[in-house]
Amino acid sequence: MKGALLVAGTTSDAGKSVVTAGICRWLARQGVRVAPFKAQNMSLNSFVTADGAEIGRAQAMQAQAAGLEPVADMNPILLKPGSDRRSQVVLMGRPVADVDALEYGAFRDRLRRAALESLDRLRAAYDVVICEGAGSPAEINLRAGDIANMGLARAADLPVVVVGDIDRGGVFAAFYGTVALLDEADQAHIAGFVVNKFRGAVELLRPGLDTIEQLTGRAVYGVLPWLDGLWLDVEDSLALDSRQVQAREPYGRQTLRVAVVRLPRISNFTDLDALACEPGVVVRFVTSPAELDDADLVVLPGSRATVDDLAWLRERGLADALAARKGPLLGICGGFQMLSHEIADEVESKAGVVPGLGLLPAAVAFRPDKTLARPEGSWRGHEVKAYEIHHGVVTVSGGEPFLDGCREGDVFGTTWHGALENDAFRRAFLREVAVLAGRDFTADPGTCFADLREERLDALGDLVERHLDTGALLRLIEKGTGPVPTLPPAGRLGA
Repeated sequence: MKGALLVAGTTSDAGKSVVTAGICRWLARQGVRVAPFKAQNMSLNSFVTADGAEIGRAQAMQAQAAGLEPVADMNPILLKPGSDRRSQVVLMGRPVADVDALEYGAFRDRLRRAALESLDRLRAAYDVVICEGAGSPAEINLRAGDIANMGLARAADLPVVVVGDIDRGGVFAAFYGTVALLDEADQAHIAGFVVNKFRGAVELLRPGLDTIEQLTGRAVYGVLPWLDGLWLDVEDSLALDSRQVQAREPYGRQTLRVAVVRLPRISNFTDLDALACEPGVVVRFVTSPAELDDADLVVLPGSRATVDDLAWLRERGLADALAARKGPLLGICGGFQMLSHEIADEVESKAGVVPGLGLLPAAVAFRPDKTLARPEGSWRGHEVKAYEIHHGVVTVSGGEPFLDGCREGDVFGTTWHGALENDAFRRAFLREVAVLAGRDFTADPGTCFADLREERLDALGDLVERHLDTGALLRLIEKGTGPVPTLPPAGRLGA
């Protein structure tokens, strides 16, 4: 078979990423050579490919679902917000500019060409490409410059399935409104809908499903049930609201409590997924000093705005709480930079030299060139494979070596993302944390994070196979949308 499909959503965090991954896994199990694609991604969770390109972490996960090594063509454009108004533009895995919304327009034609060229290369190399949209296709204020949703569908002649999160409520209005807000040419690409995150008996939904099909003339391809524990390299910090505790039960062991500081520009918080999968480990995201009191381990995660987020720590009283704290503290990438004595930044914040928290013997200098690498190393005899994404270069002047960084007493720092996914290293680190925290905790030697990720991808494939009309999806991928009725544009509703 040959073809492509665009998975859009009624909102951000509707489930586009996981549905795309599920379809990729389902097709790969059928022997189809399938690849994921997202033309433009706005996310602070990213990954480094084998050849040193930076792409969205969700596309790396989708590549794994398809049984592939991720490449830059799967996410040719990545926008990394550094503030409410400015984002770094990463094109084909490399940063090319830092722009605001108005300046972005100057890049639009170049980015559009790059996205379409990447999609063409993937379609030539694979049987099927499953594309993921961005946000909602009905963001009419952005439609003129859109290259990720209906702009892509029109340019590449893609059929579109719209995913809606019924757990939020209003899914039928969102389906109808999404189609109605589009012009006729865009509407022609909308083939139908998928209901996501449903709790209960599907029979209760049947009247609504029938009505939305009658009103829109488009099919509902299925209803995906709510399934706990599918934290799969999400790209949106909105998802943090639903992941305040660990995915697995403690099984009666002494609990190890981890508090992750939820920075305003938190990045690569997927680093904590491996901890959350450990039986007996509870992971919480926190924003106040009081929430640190009962933590056995505090984590300062990555940040797209190190100096600004450090100022936020001081404004919230968290900096003082961390300095006064007795117990294990881990800084990862931007968090490691904050723990240093000094940060010299004329690149990201342009703030010049600012004092760090002074908890580790290190100094940071930001450089224009971004470090993108897949380093390997070890700690206490345990091999570690990781990845690096940073402008800030840390120079260590003392302490005990810890991966590429250092340790001073109870405080650890590294620039390496993904280190905790290495099972033997993670267990050794947690043993050290438990000793320092005075906890009776033993990490489960049977926990393999790579296997758990594969199980979750298989679970997504199972959801697609069991709950979606896969025959109809195959026809849609191969033959396209076909004739569909036009809904009256929003301006003429009720006229």
